[in-house]
Amino acid sequence: MTDHKGKLSPLLKQATGITAAKGEGAYIIDPEGRRYLDFTSGIGVTSTGHCHPKVVEAAQKQVATMIHAQATTVMNPRLPELAEKLGALTPDPLNAFFFSNAGTEVAEGAIRLVRQATGRPNVIVFHGGFHGRTMGSLSMTTSSVGLRAGVSPMMGGVVVAPFPHAFHYGWSLDEATDFCLRELDRIFVTYSAPKETAAMLIEPVQGEGGYVPANARFMQGLRERCDKHGIMLVFDEVQAGFGRSGKFWAHEHFGVTPDAIMIAKGLASGFPISALAASEETMAKGWPGSQGGTYGGNAVAAAAAIATIEVIQEEGLVQNADEMGQRLRDNLHALKKDYPDMADVRGMGLMVGVEMRRGDCPDGERAGRILKECEERGLLMLRCGPYQEIVRWLPPLIVTRQQIDEATDIFEQALKATA
Repeated sequence: MTDHKGKLSPLLKQATGITAAKGEGAYIIDPEGRRYLDFTSGIGVTSTGHCHPKVVEAAQKQVATMIHAQATTVMNPRLPELAEKLGALTPDPLNAFFFSNAGTEVAEGAIRLVRQATGRPNVIVFHGGFHGRTMGSLSMTTSSVGLRAGVSPMMGGVVVAPFPHAFHYGWSLDEATDFCLRELDRIFVTYSAPKETAAMLIEPVQGEGGYVPANARFMQGLRERCDKHGIMLVFDEVQAGFGRSGKFWAHEHFGVTPDAIMIAKGLASGFPISALAASEETMAKGWPGSQGGTYGGNAVAAAAAIATIEVIQEEGLVQNADEMGQRLRDNLHALKKDYPDMADVRGMGLMVGVEMRRGDCPDGERAGRILKECEERGLLMLRCGPYQEIVRWLPPLIVTRQQIDEATDIFEQALKATA
């Protein structure tokens, strides 16, 4: 007889064995009171740490005032306030915002907007990118075949171009960039004519694909081609944005302005809210009814997002991400000299990946064992990459020098224990 007691789906697998009873700053605390350095940040979400007092206060105040003011029914005063604050941070002319709940929803919103605004069907994405799990965004995701398996056919009109992952190709950065730009031009004459291409959509730093930054010449090459052919350039800043890269927006590293930005994760310190930013002129080209949703732009999440922006600015967290990220990479490069299985250390700011290899082969099994050893020593981290071979470092933006050093010491112990 079936057990009718409610259970979680067996498909929901935890990366750790930890039950989080409490969160406090850079720490998760289990029911027995053991503290763990949380270098997962809820996959880059808890940018101001767990339960920052200012964010908590803003959310509590909003809960007591109005929890749900449905955005297409009544005006929630927090939304124009949040739009004003975001507008001061986004590059000109991106001054209009569609708010939703998650990164995948703004990816869907981006697909609708670029197709409607241009009247063109196709979107070019880049190999290794992750843009979400709903069907449109999943159709643009190529970071891992496991995400797409068993749910085909995918949405049409998606064209995949190579990303300049120099380490993967075994080339110099210039060689990889030249190759990728050549292949992009080839796509225009073999797969998707410019007049049928609505947009290019790219992560300035790939997340699930392995923490691979783009580079200035490649990104500028995209901008030049988009300008030449009337194609929109959309940056997926869901994971790399909001200070994570050591600049407020990851694309600032490359001197390129997009036509739209996808925003989520670190926006509200853990509350579910996301945003698509574009110019008011571009947004107006979308069709009536193409933007909406029951919960999008929730009042409590919007209040938390406003407080998060204020904390990031008042506490200098973008600069801290830059400085602590440099210290983290310095520590890891020092370790790499003694541990050659750390085949590559890469990333920007507090978004750093260590690629584990055994000889020439990606070693996801070793990366998994390393994470378990770290967990036993009080450090929580995650993996990514197509073979789960990347140990990824995603501490909150409030992380301190002492916590960076403690975490890299634990990581070295785990390297030794799994050698």
